[in-house]
Amino acid sequence: MTSEVPQGITYASAGVDVEAGDRAVELMKGAIKATHNSSVIGGVGGFAGLYDASALLKYRRPLLATSTDGVGTKVAIAQALDKHDTIGFDLVGMVVDDIVVVGAEPLFMTDYIACGKVVPERIAAIVSGIAAACQEAGTALVGGETAEHPGLLGEHEYDVAGAATGLVEADQVLGPDRVRPGDVVIAMASSGIHSNGYSLVRRVINHAGWALDREVSELGRTLGEELLEPTKVYAGDCLDLIRHLNGAQPSPDPTLAPLHGLSHITGGGLAANLARVLPAGLVANVDRSTWALPPVFSLISQLGAVPLHDLERTLNLGVGMVAIVDPVAADASIARLAARGVTAWVMGSVETLDATKAASFEHLHPLDVVQGAKGVDGGTVVMQSAYALA
Repeated sequence: MTSEVPQGITYASAGVDVEAGDRAVELMKGAIKATHNSSVIGGVGGFAGLYDASALLKYRRPLLATSTDGVGTKVAIAQALDKHDTIGFDLVGMVVDDIVVVGAEPLFMTDYIACGKVVPERIAAIVSGIAAACQEAGTALVGGETAEHPGLLGEHEYDVAGAATGLVEADQVLGPDRVRPGDVVIAMASSGIHSNGYSLVRRVINHAGWALDREVSELGRTLGEELLEPTKVYAGDCLDLIRHLNGAQPSPDPTLAPLHGLSHITGGGLAANLARVLPAGLVANVDRSTWALPPVFSLISQLGAVPLHDLERTLNLGVGMVAIVDPVAADASIARLAARGVTAWVMGSVETLDATKAASFEHLHPLDVVQGAKGVDGGTVVMQSAYALA
């Protein structure tokens, strides 16, 4: 009597489809190539992306800036709606807009997608969004990786991450050392929730029992469409503002350049991120009455009875990027941003934090005053007044 020989275990039977990965690469090649410029050496498929660094020779002291990030649980919304071509904007925005905060131009980016099963069309849709956002930011997408993790992630689950590298002249670096008393704080409007706070948002929506396909009159569209609104990518707008105000060439005295700082409003909210770019001894007074909360934030607040300070420490509440400028450049900054389609306004000012000023905060709620954040022993931000009515 002979026993049947069992079929051998293969990579495919373990859940990994190498051919599907190859098809995904073919589908995304065009979108990736569209982000390339003359500095990108080679094409798609190499072990490493190559970028011509000879431009560094023009710099007296070039500094490389780097950042990495993901998009958090917003991917759950994309997966639930089976719409994957916008999540790439969230990824690129989270990464390159951190780089531009120091005044650096984001040169190139790589991405990483982990999934339970490679569906070529889905992977290509994700990468098409990443590539489109890279084009908008003027950043080359030079490489990436798609990893299939059966048994670890569900068939329709995935996560995305990315990293970028930028370049800035040492004496053009923006940061706390440039901020001065009397500076004006300018807000740039967000496109929505962006990519932070979705654990809170999803908890509120689930608690309320609202479906993603629910039409919401306050939003003018479905709840899912609002929650999937892609992150605004500010890199190109901020670089344009830097060149317009501070000049494309290094100044003999960089401290005279009117744009002093930028702050990307991500996890932690407005006050915490603004405090990171202020020096100790200065305070930024933010006037909430200079803008009204966009409808989606008011909706989340009402549905979940979320306390105001928890909202402010979690969501951007309508402000995605902040510029700190010399007061003489405030009007020019707002006009320049408006010409590029960015709504901006003066939301506050910077002054010296002395004993008298500190004493004036005693009547405020303790959470209205934020000093330093995320390991940075920086300046102080005070949130004052109430938000304007919509």
